[in-house]
Amino acid sequence: MKNARPAIGPLFYFGTAAVLSVYFTFAAVQGAYGLFNRVQIEAEIATLQATRDTLHAELVVEKNRTRRLSDVYLDLDLLDERARDVLGLARSDEVIIR
Repeated sequence: MKNARPAIGPLFYFGTAAVLSVYFTFAAVQGAYGLFNRVQIEAEIATLQATRDTLHAELVVEKNRTRRLSDVYLDLDLLDERARDVLGLARSDEVIIR
């Protein structure tokens, strides 16, 4: 009868496979590109897109106001409003109530 040696090869193979599968499962869930970070990144994308849309709307308003006060097109009502607001101007026939 031969000496019965323990089979280390299959044990090493299955041990390595188990360690690798635990590592890859952890990386798929918790890693830099894992599921949890993906959800966080998608939430951040939604927040940034909302901020972008808000800033775009503000930009459109400011571009319109700038155009209305330009040399090409002068809106006298807007000019009057800005002069009153910035310089504190009022007409002589107006009564100012604070």
